[in-house]
Amino acid sequence: MKKALVIGALLLAGCVGIVWNRSDQSAENGAVSVGGNQSIATAFRNQASNIQVEGEGTVIRILSDDIEKPRHQRFILRLASGQTLLVAHNIDLAPRIEGLAEGDRVAFNGEYEWNDKGGVIHWTHHDPGGQHKAGWLKHQDQVYQ
Repeated sequence: MKKALVIGALLLAGCVGIVWNRSDQSAENGAVSVGGNQSIATAFRNQASNIQVEGEGTVIRILSDDIEKPRHQRFILRLASGQTLLVAHNIDLAPRIEGLAEGDRVAFNGEYEWNDKGGVIHWTHHDPGGQHKAGWLKHQDQVYQ
């Protein structure tokens, strides 16, 4: 009986995909927090944006910096699911990840914006105005925010 309940709970969790956490909702921008790479896949399928997400992926490409103000360090992550994400990390507000290389693992917390290539993660830093939930990047046990 216990085994059947556990299996049922796991199936239900897999079907739901997104965990909406209203206590983390930002009233200023309507962002809702979701956790894990599966939730990011669900956000992509639903073409959802303005969602605070957390996950981890492998760097598959380092792009040139966006040098228009605000400046952004840009790279592409591949999640375990195969989905790719562009990370746009504001280096006017947060430190650059020095030594970042293809094949490195990067954990992230930021705002997901849908696009047809997998999506963009931004707001991976603190908000000096205090209006947006702070995000971060983690590379080789160092947190950048």
